[in-house]
This record gives sequence, structure tokens and C-alpha cells, in this order.
Amino acid sequence: MEYKEPDSPDHITTDEAVKSGGSVPRKTPLTQIEVIPCKICGDKSSGVHYGVITCEGCKGFFRRSQLPSVSYSCSRQSNCPIDRASRNRCQSCRLQKCVAQGMSRDAVKFGRMSKRQRDSLCAEVERHRQQQRLEGEALPAMLYPNKARRDRSPHLVQAPALAYSFPGEPELANCPTDVLPYQGSQTESQKGFDSRQPSPEQVIGIGIRPYDPDDSYCPYSSSVLHIEELLTSITRSHRDTSQWRVEELHALKWKLFSREETHVYQSKTVDEMWQYCAVRLTEAVQYVVEFAKRIPGFRGLGQNDQITLLKTGSMEVVLVRMSRCFNTENSTVFFDGKFAGTELFKSLGCGDLMMAVFDFAHSMCALSLTEQQMALFSALVLIDPDRPCLEDRGRVYRLRRELEFGLNHMLHRDNQESLLHKLYQKVSVLRSLCRLHVEKLHWFSQLYPLTVHSLFPPLYKELFTPDSDLTPVATV
Repeated sequence: MEYKEPDSPDHITTDEAVKSGGSVPRKTPLTQIEVIPCKICGDKSSGVHYGVITCEGCKGFFRRSQLPSVSYSCSRQSNCPIDRASRNRCQSCRLQKCVAQGMSRDAVKFGRMSKRQRDSLCAEVERHRQQQRLEGEALPAMLYPNKARRDRSPHLVQAPALAYSFPGEPELANCPTDVLPYQGSQTESQKGFDSRQPSPEQVIGIGIRPYDPDDSYCPYSSSVLHIEELLTSITRSHRDTSQWRVEELHALKWKLFSREETHVYQSKTVDEMWQYCAVRLTEAVQYVVEFAKRIPGFRGLGQNDQITLLKTGSMEVVLVRMSRCFNTENSTVFFDGKFAGTELFKSLGCGDLMMAVFDFAHSMCALSLTEQQMALFSALVLIDPDRPCLEDRGRVYRLRRELEFGLNHMLHRDNQESLLHKLYQKVSVLRSLCRLHVEKLHWFSQLYPLTVHSLFPPLYKELFTPDSDLTPVATV
């Protein structure tokens, strides 16, 4: 825990700043200056300290750094990243960033700023408040960046158009809906399709059917050209939205964290490590969202169903993709620029979850999936008509069937039909891992509600945190 120093003339609080300004009403954005994060590490700020908006930790660090006896040096190349999770790793780079941002013992106080400077600060406060409002719907904004809706605030970049488009949409009216056992009772007009409903032995696992070239259910099943185009499109989308290419990971496979570097992560507090991992996981999820948008037919689903599929399936796809970043020779995974073992994540307090995740990655690697197989399996994991709260299961089911034919064709073509049952087994493990992740997150939310509410990435909260865990906690 960092030493918290008493207020000094170098610390100008928000209220003092407003009073010293004289003409600024108390309810202007200046009274909300704390909405701007610390300029040094990004943590929650507490005011202007030594001329810069910072948190209490960076304020105290800068004050201590000015002692005559203090001398810092960097063991790397003086370019260490400084954020809330890493700010204590390198004091030299942290001080360098403080100075670069303008911190000075002789800095001009907030109350003595010119009107132009105060107006600029007001504008910055308003920008941050607007950004927070936009982030309230992070997932819908990622899905619909250019589409204005009454209840959405889109702000991200549109995914590029695909060369391949899902051909099933114009024929949706011709496809039966009574094949879905979870649809409930059928209307009289739907019962005429009963003869086309698959028998139980035709369906295994999560609905992936064995290859049957004579299956007439899907109007595209006999078109090899169509299926190959589908495989090519999804594989390209998978590669384009992967954080790292296989060859890059292979070149870095023996770049491991040293014992000292591992100890730095182990020395983090529970809430620091959780926040750090939440940021890394959110980055991975953003790539999955882009992958989903490029799956032929996904954008043809209703917006609420797109969101539902991503909320329930994005973590599973992240875990599938993690196997690409796993080195089975030493049981390490690529994390934060190097390969790390389970011991690096000790401070999370979730040893059972991390062991289970590593075991899953190891078992996925044992399947030796190609990039094309990985891409199709990832798409199938995401497009699951059995997800709860879907509004149009029939449409999701039809998209799923298209992907199933692609996977079946590929495995039959490559003489690897035996993989089908093994992939089905992995799905049940994925479900268990995701449930365990949510349980651990709930446990953490009970211990550190303010960290979850204020410091976790909006997308991470939207995907994985129940509303009950997001209720702000009153503080004295």
C-alpha cells in the first residue's frame, strides 16, 4: 500500500481550485475534475498535484522522488510502460513520465491558470464524461459503429466488408423451424415439416452432425464450391482477427519470463492483478468481436441476438484461441509479451481456474488443429442456437447448420472425421471453464466492488459481470 501524504500547498483540491477561480460556479465540469484519470498511471485521480492531474499514489511518488538522497535507474531501455498495474516496476521510467507530463515542485497552481487554460481543462473534463457515457454500451457500439439508434451510442470503426456473403438469408422463409426442439409447440402449418426433422441419433453433442453428402436439408450442402468459399472466408477472418500469427508465436516460444519478472506479477495485490488481467482479456475479446462480425451471416442476425451470442460465447472462443498461444513443451502461455507458467498468475487467487485453463489449452494442442479447423470450430462455438434469451433461434440455427456443413466437409475431405467427437468433448469443458470464471469474478466482486465498478474495462463488465455486482458502493 502506498504512503499517502497530507495535503500541502502543492496539492490543490477541486473545491479549492473552484474557489480560487472566483468566477466558476461549483456545478461546472471543473467540480468533476476527478473524472479525468491520472495522467501518469491512469488510476482514479484526486486533483491537481504539482501542476498535473494525478492520483494520490503518483503524487506521493513524485514528492518522494525530489529528496536529495533519491536516485533511480532503469535496467531496461528507459521505455517501460507505466500504468496502474505496472507503475511500481520501474521508478526511473515513472519519474521520467511525471516530468514529461509537466509535474514540477514549482508548477503553476490550478487556481492561477489563465481563463484559456481553465476552459481547456473544462473541455477535457467534458470529453471524459462523454467517453464514459459512450462506454456504457461498449458491446453494441462495437457491433454497430456507424448505426445511430435511440438506445445505443456507437463510436468504433466499421469492420471491412466481406467478399463472401451468407447466401441463406434470401431463402429463410423456405427453411423449417420445427426442427428446433427448444422452440416449444408448433403451429398447424409447421407440423407438415415433421418428416424432415432429424432423428436423435443424427445429432451429437452441440448439434454438429456427421458428414452426409446426401443430406438434402440444406440447399447448399451439395455445392462443394460454396462450402470451400465459406471455409476460405472464415479462415481468412480468423487469421485477420487473431492477435498474433502462428509464425510469430513460434519465433517467441522460448522468450520466457525470468524469475525476477515473475515475482513482480506475484507481488501485485489481488485487485491489481485482476484489473491487469481484465484489460488483457478484454483486448482478446475485442478481436473475437471483430471475428464474429466477419462470420458470413452473423450480421444478418438481430442485434440483440448478436449481443447474446457474444456475451455467452466470446470467452469460450478466447479460450479456444488461447491454445494457439500455448507451448506444450514447458506448459507456458503467451501473456504480456512473453511466455508464462501458472505461477505468474498466483496473485489472482484462482489457482484452480488457471490450472483448468492451462489443462484445456494443453488438450486442445493435442488435437493439432489446422488454422482452418480452428477457425470453423471457433465459429461453431460462437454460433450456438441453444444459448438462452435468443429472440430468433431459427435464424441462428440456420446459420449454425451452414457452419456445420463446412466443418463436416472439411473433416471428410481431410479424412479426419474422428475429430468431430473430440471437438464436441471440448465444448462441455469450455462451458465449465466459463462458469468457473464467472464464479471467480463474483467472488472478486464481493471483495473489491469499487475496483470492478470503476476500474474494469466497460466491455469486460458488460460481458461477464452480473448487474448485481455492478451496483456502486457508497463510501464515506
